[in-house]
Amino acid sequence: MYLWRKTAELHWVKAHEDLLQAHAHGQLVIIHRPERKRLELEIVCRSRSDSSALLKEFGGRIEALPRNWLERFARADSKPIKVGKRLVVSSVGGTLVSRLSRHKGHSDIIIPASLAFGTGEHATTAMSLRFLEQLTRRWKRGWSLVDLGTGSGILALAAKCFGAGRVIGIDNDPAAISVAKSNARLNKIHGASFQLGDVRKWNPAQKIDVITANLYSDLLIEILPKLRGGGWLILSGILRGQQDELVRALQRNCFDIISTKRRGKWMAFLSRRISTLRSPAHEPANFCGGHRPPLQ
Repeated sequence: MYLWRKTAELHWVKAHEDLLQAHAHGQLVIIHRPERKRLELEIVCRSRSDSSALLKEFGGRIEALPRNWLERFARADSKPIKVGKRLVVSSVGGTLVSRLSRHKGHSDIIIPASLAFGTGEHATTAMSLRFLEQLTRRWKRGWSLVDLGTGSGILALAAKCFGAGRVIGIDNDPAAISVAKSNARLNKIHGASFQLGDVRKWNPAQKIDVITANLYSDLLIEILPKLRGGGWLILSGILRGQQDELVRALQRNCFDIISTKRRGKWMAFLSRRISTLRSPAHEPANFCGGHRPPLQ
């Protein structure tokens, strides 16, 4: 196995993405790191000739992968992430699964730390997971969730573990959808639908109890008017310097900020429509240490 890699500006990626996807049979991985302007592209090739063809046509570099190449991305030193009392997320499988099973009362999710998509360790994802667990802790099973910019599918899969019924994950990256579906199969989680689509064009066909969106601030602000049909919003991907602008946008769109989380330079918001007063279970969420008392 061989790994083809290239870093490129966004305009180059847009111009060549279709060709690369054709070469990769839809398995092109595009990595965007918030602290970097250039994107990282990766394609796993089964033969030296395939990787050489990519190198010749698109530049970049080739790396031979060892037989146990998946372990390279498993980060065996990565510690499982405990989300409240109901979920443990790990980036490694195999023998660790048996160790995770010792956590009585927890659901276990394995999200391999693969070529592009995180396992919940990034601050924005971790804060979203904890908001989701806190919010739905007392809810009756069967509530609905849409995850915009689903990536690895971790929030959608966590929602199923927390009792969600209808769950949809949307992403504009075919590689993300492929990875999310693979993670659902790996964890034997059924009933989560992952769809390729542009979140700007998404229009909810019916009321959604929870919408999660781990996106960059400008995009969140752009799509907020579309999210007014949802009950609760969990928004992340916001830098501290973007807080005021996002708060104003939430206020313009009649959202009440229920709680915020901060980790390093990142922020996450829990919000809901001002006119919506109760959860699907008709019980208020309880946020210890939040910025306002539980809803009554």
